[in-house]
Amino acid sequence: MFGIGGSEIFVIILIAIMLFGADKVPEIARTMAKGMAQLKHATDDIKNEIQRSAEENGLDRKSLTSGFDAEFGSLKEHVDGIKDDVVLNNSLDVKSIKADIDSEISKAKVNLDDLTGPIKRQR
Repeated sequence: MFGIGGSEIFVIILIAIMLFGADKVPEIARTMAKGMAQLKHATDDIKNEIQRSAEENGLDRKSLTSGFDAEFGSLKEHVDGIKDDVVLNNSLDVKSIKADIDSEISKAKVNLDDLTGPIKRQR
């Protein structure tokens, strides 16, 4: 929970009791819990609104990621093929393997840039 241990929570509770008194701490805790619940509901509503709006415009997760999945799948198949060749034949040298992998990576980058279209990565 937030990277806080049991002893740290205990110290926080002791400080809260000393500052506000034992009779006010439950009321403060209830108020904070209500505030956190409202914040969670608000963020859920925003997330749902964004998802609904994206679906209305024809943007869903599958349509956006299917191209990426296909490209990475073909890249994985090619690398697995190279790996199998190395295991079976043990005749490929490291330079040819590196060249094959680099060429596949550059192809994937080009295809990835084609998929993104006008959307470019921001730096």
